[in-house]
Amino acid sequence: MRWIFGAAVAVAAGMSSAAAADDLDRLFSDYWANELEENPFAATAAGVHDYDDRTPEVAPADHARRLEEAKAFLARLDAIDLTRADASERLNASLLRFILQHATALGEFRTWRIPFLSDYGFHQDLGFAIDSARFQTEADYRAYLARLSAYPAYLDQNVENMRLGLKEGFSQPKEIIGGILPSFEAQATSAPEEHPLFAPFRRIPAPITGKRADALRAEAIVILRDAVIPAFRRAFEFMRDEYAPNARERIGAHALPDGERYYEALVRYYTTRDDATAETIHKIGVKEVSRIRKEMNAVIKKTGFKGDFAAFLEFLRTDKQFYAESPEQLLQRAAFLSKTIDGKLPAYFGKLPRQPYSVEAVPDEIAPNYTSGRYVAAPPGGDRGGRYWVNTYALDKRPLYELPALTLHEAVPGHHLQGALAYEVENAPEFRKQFYPHAFGEGWGLYAEKLGVEMDVYQSPYEDFGRLSMEMWRACRLVIDTGIHAKGWTRRQALDYLAENTALSLKNVQVEVDRYIAWPGQALAYKTGEMTIWELRRKAEKALGAKFDIREFHDVVVAQGGLPLEILADEVDAYITRKQGE
Repeated sequence: MRWIFGAAVAVAAGMSSAAAADDLDRLFSDYWANELEENPFAATAAGVHDYDDRTPEVAPADHARRLEEAKAFLARLDAIDLTRADASERLNASLLRFILQHATALGEFRTWRIPFLSDYGFHQDLGFAIDSARFQTEADYRAYLARLSAYPAYLDQNVENMRLGLKEGFSQPKEIIGGILPSFEAQATSAPEEHPLFAPFRRIPAPITGKRADALRAEAIVILRDAVIPAFRRAFEFMRDEYAPNARERIGAHALPDGERYYEALVRYYTTRDDATAETIHKIGVKEVSRIRKEMNAVIKKTGFKGDFAAFLEFLRTDKQFYAESPEQLLQRAAFLSKTIDGKLPAYFGKLPRQPYSVEAVPDEIAPNYTSGRYVAAPPGGDRGGRYWVNTYALDKRPLYELPALTLHEAVPGHHLQGALAYEVENAPEFRKQFYPHAFGEGWGLYAEKLGVEMDVYQSPYEDFGRLSMEMWRACRLVIDTGIHAKGWTRRQALDYLAENTALSLKNVQVEVDRYIAWPGQALAYKTGEMTIWELRRKAEKALGAKFDIREFHDVVVAQGGLPLEILADEVDAYITRKQGE
């Protein structure tokens, strides 16, 4: 009788487990389908081309609907009994819960009223989507023409959202508007044939020839001339004549309506930690700045330089030996570093991604107010690899001694390796392959910079100082971001603090500080994530001793895609337990 009862329990448990798995699978599928439909640009970036003829609907009612959809998905997730689910299903559920909880928390602040940052905005969305769209058949081009025709409404809706933001006191600060205005103006004044959005028609593939290709080009020119460029002109004139004069005076998020609560929500989101506070992070930043400064002073001694810290920074910023003489030289150096690091990866990673990457210049139209480098992901299964962008604008502001750390962070083993591996996560719902928790992704990039020391990437004290300067830059972010948005710092305070503590060019200092002003909280992700990953590595090294394998540890960290830091800690703990049992 006891055996029969136990068998009945086992059967019931199996049915319960199967039911939970089925419910989760349906939820994941429904959520992902909804995400693709609601954001056609994100669908294109994900390599899904069913929506390439559309732009997102971004009127206030559309954003309100999306918030209710997120709440409904969260309610469905909460209703599923996960006690019978297996470990992988619980992990998937935890990741979706993180996404939905923060989507609902931040959605209450109606952040769509500020649809641009200091170096990127809604007016560039279609330009970035082109990189991931398909242009192989006439149908692909027809889909793009339909999307191009819909784009003016998207631009106009965003302008109306910003106009509402001005009315309600929810805007970017006036001090940073000048930096992004040129990117609006460039698209408002370009001739149709020279416009960035005309680019796909300059390279129509051979199967589409003659009159068919000419007809596509002609139609694109008409749409650009009569609809798209006039919409860009309206957006530019609004930014110049209405937004800039009436934007808020104070730069901190605390000056926004309900700003203190808004910033604390951003702190939790970007650090992926529910216990994170602005005050705690500020103190950690001050402590890190002090520690790194001591290491920087030690490296200065190795160079033999005679002078104080400020004089050394001036030397680095002005001596021509540290700067490329041409864009080609800078790109060639970045490419050489990338391939050199590629050859070292097998000693540090058991699993390497299949997707390749290129080294390219930041596009001219955005370069003046853009950071020194950035990684641009490619869609899985697309016709190009990832892109490591290097900014070749203002070469005297792009020091070569920072290039090794930049390459480690943006290309390999940083963003490209991590992001490309995320596409290859097996038996995972699709949303996980696109999930990018900032503290994990940016923390991994910063961890990769220091890993370069072990990989013997830095070949001179100047390059090592460049690495420390980059780390100091991220430590300063903890102080500056919280200083601006929680403690009332001025832009001048932030500029001086970053300039006095890092070897960044003064141009980069300005670009970076404006970025932190425009994007509250995001700058906290880097050091928060990096410190956590190093803590977890030291924990694994201590617990495993001779059993510790650096390749296995790195695979545990990056081979499952992006993870919030608390979940990453659980995964590393589970790895330690498994390894100890071997």
